[in-house]
Amino acid sequence: HRVDRRQRQMCIRDSPYSALWYQRRVRGHSFIPMEQPQTQEKKSSDELQTSLTSADYYWNSYAHFGIHEEMLKDEVRTGSYKRAIMGAKHLIKDKIVLDVGCGTGILSMFAAVAGAKHVYAVEYSEIIQQAKQIIKDNNFENVITLIHGKVEEIELPVEKVDVIISEWMGYFLLYESMLNTVIFARDKWLAPTGIILPDVANLYIAAIEDAEYKDEKINFWDDVYGFDMSAIKKIAYREPLIDIVEGQAVVTAPDKILTIDMYKVKEGDLSFKLPFKIRASRNDYVHAFVTYFDIEFSKCHKSVTFSTGPASPYTHWKQTIFYLEETLSICKGEEISGELECKPNPKNPRDLDIAIFFNFEGKYGKSTINQVYQLR
Repeated sequence: HRVDRRQRQMCIRDSPYSALWYQRRVRGHSFIPMEQPQTQEKKSSDELQTSLTSADYYWNSYAHFGIHEEMLKDEVRTGSYKRAIMGAKHLIKDKIVLDVGCGTGILSMFAAVAGAKHVYAVEYSEIIQQAKQIIKDNNFENVITLIHGKVEEIELPVEKVDVIISEWMGYFLLYESMLNTVIFARDKWLAPTGIILPDVANLYIAAIEDAEYKDEKINFWDDVYGFDMSAIKKIAYREPLIDIVEGQAVVTAPDKILTIDMYKVKEGDLSFKLPFKIRASRNDYVHAFVTYFDIEFSKCHKSVTFSTGPASPYTHWKQTIFYLEETLSICKGEEISGELECKPNPKNPRDLDIAIFFNFEGKYGKSTINQVYQLR
């Protein structure tokens, strides 16, 4: 699977419009975020790299057309939303729709085509300036109203809406996600009989064999042109990798660790500590855990779903990889039992603090491991 993975990385992961590229650029590699205060005391590059979080670049990155190009070209993502909205015409026709985080307005236009009476599309980033022209160019000005601002701070010209649509998911489902914003909108504006698209999300975990890439990304720091740079290796272990995992790298059955019901979820539910148990499907080594999610639009005439898993078609969310400091030798049928804890970072809630604790006892050894990660 290595050749396929590297070929796909060349085309996707390092694309100049990829989300990861944008994050690398804004995290001090090429420039600092536009909204840095002019009076801010100049920091060293080390201090800047340490202090910058996703809050510094989140809105600015979404103002650039490139990140929207990548999302729009994600056929799994955009095509699923189109099928879901068109498949819910009976629920959207002549209804009031709220699009939370509308971006270029693509979902709002889908809703308008599906027969919505009116769509209120809210966006905080400056991409809304282009969205206004897009709505005008496609003759939806009488159906779609664009509102520039944060959902938590704006007021709608209506008391209630019948439908909320939003593409709120982030890496690891919850990283930089807008879920708390959708919850706010639901509680404030959704009518008692209203619907949310999508309405179900599931998060999964599995174990993978990843020796070659672990050497390339983690063990590389042990010997860099003859120098010991293992101090960086410790940091590399703490930061999950967003990347493509080929299906044949997965060595266990997945376990569903979290289900989000959009009608019931509360902001407090976004901090959790949940158990998992995964069983090996073959004899192999475990170098990392991988997480991914699937999404469901259950209210459509025919349910629409899509997955971001290793065995599914590519999406811009890829998968989230958590490398282990210790390599496990696992035999078919043996189990890894543990807990995954996730909570928003106290300094920036869009970042995540994650801990994975697990026990493993197999034919060739046993381990009890607790590793902490920061998704930022």
